[in-house]
Amino acid sequence: MAGKKKLTFEGALARLEEIVGLLERGDAPLEQAMSLFEEGAGLLRECTAQLDQAEQKVTLLTAGEDGQAVERPFQEET
Repeated sequence: MAGKKKLTFEGALARLEEIVGLLERGDAPLEQAMSLFEEGAGLLRECTAQLDQAEQKVTLLTAGEDGQAVERPFQEET
């Protein structure tokens, strides 16, 4: 994927689903299957990184002193 424009999360996920479908069919030659697997592994890493970044932006719900849910902004541990 070198030199290609970075995919959005949705685009990467769609391509990953396409790759899984191709591999599940089982009719790709070994070299092509390995190439697809490598591409899929890279897309999985990218999706995971994007989800981790999104998680850091989300508000956490935590239990307050009275047991009720209280919203507080996510603070990254240092």
